[in-house]
Amino acid sequence: QVQLVESGGGLVQAGGSLRLSCAASGRTFSNYDMGWFRQAPGKEREFVAAITWSGGNTNYADSVKGRFTISRDNAKNTMYLQMNKLKSEDTGVYYCAARFRYSVGTSAYTNDYPYWGQGTQVTVSS
Repeated sequence: QVQLVESGGGLVQAGGSLRLSCAASGRTFSNYDMGWFRQAPGKEREFVAAITWSGGNTNYADSVKGRFTISRDNAKNTMYLQMNKLKSEDTGVYYCAARFRYSVGTSAYTNDYPYWGQGTQVTVSS
């Protein structure tokens, strides 16, 4: 089983930037496709971005395209989410998730990911 720990959240003004990290342990990180999801108060958890085990394929929610960048460093067992031009609607708890790698690319569905971190809070003030 892989363990995931997010970090890098905080309070930022609208238009600012943050970089989230997700550190993995317990299994070979490069065997896992990874994703970022977020959950705002009173709302369901939603897809943000995903990346395949090699980093060769990425996918983004329409709401973050052009502003967020997902990446990973398999040598450091870490995935990142660079968030630029933040908006108030980006506020929420951000979770990283993992699933054993598939050949069909990324997934935007929470049910496809069996492993989750505890989340990190991102608050964007307007």
